[in-house]
Amino acid sequence: MPFTTNTIIKDSPSGAEGAITSAQNPKIKRLLQLQQKSSERRKAGLFVVEGIREVERCMEKDYEIDTIFYLNKDLSENVSKIIEKNKNIKLFEVSPTIYEKIAYRGSTEGVIAEVRTKDKTLQDLKLSDNPLIVVLESVEKPGNLGAILRSADAAGADALIVCDPLTDLYNPNLIRNSTGAIFSVPCVACTSEECIKFLKENNIQILTAQLQDSELYYDTDMKRGTAIVMGTEATGLTDIWRKAADAHIRIPMLGITDSLNVSVSAAILLYEAVRQRNP
Repeated sequence: MPFTTNTIIKDSPSGAEGAITSAQNPKIKRLLQLQQKSSERRKAGLFVVEGIREVERCMEKDYEIDTIFYLNKDLSENVSKIIEKNKNIKLFEVSPTIYEKIAYRGSTEGVIAEVRTKDKTLQDLKLSDNPLIVVLESVEKPGNLGAILRSADAAGADALIVCDPLTDLYNPNLIRNSTGAIFSVPCVACTSEECIKFLKENNIQILTAQLQDSELYYDTDMKRGTAIVMGTEATGLTDIWRKAADAHIRIPMLGITDSLNVSVSAAILLYEAVRQRNP
């Protein structure tokens, strides 16, 4: 039987006295700032996770929960058990009106958490013997990054490396679109130069997705350690990646369009690597 929120409040040393009902409450103001501003996330070392499934996945990967805001109803059994073991988590009940204000989606089971960030470096990555890595250069849209993370998780990729990022890895849209894959796929932000050096040192071949001077992706060997590198849909990859590449690959475009959404391209290329490695 899951613990109810009333049980959790009673047992928690932080306690709670009634629901937060005002949007002017400092805790609600801070939560909204964390959702809206990357500078606030960096300053506080916190980011926002919304929804039971996402919070559970976050906890499974040993992220530290700082605060949970909830509607007055039962939490899932898994979340309740974690809270029972971590008495330092701050708990605040919110009214339905306030939850509607702070929630991006209405169907997130009444739970929003503030979570401690984990800033990983290239040296923190623990690669398999035959790694598969996704590298993104200056991809701007957090929704695309989130979708790529889902594909990377599903394909069993070792890591996602974002070079010269134009959005932070804890953007709420990224977390929502990843459906929790941000917690299962190690993510690192660095410069293109640092990434190229890392890949070369680890004997990982660099395959750049580009139209010019390229071969069809399914004619390229991906069975060895591989980094699939993609840029923005508008400008593609910069010369530093074109020159560093071991091979240039492309997806055939047989209609009137000349490119796919970067998240779709990533899924196609990742699953080609899966196909080749699992004949």
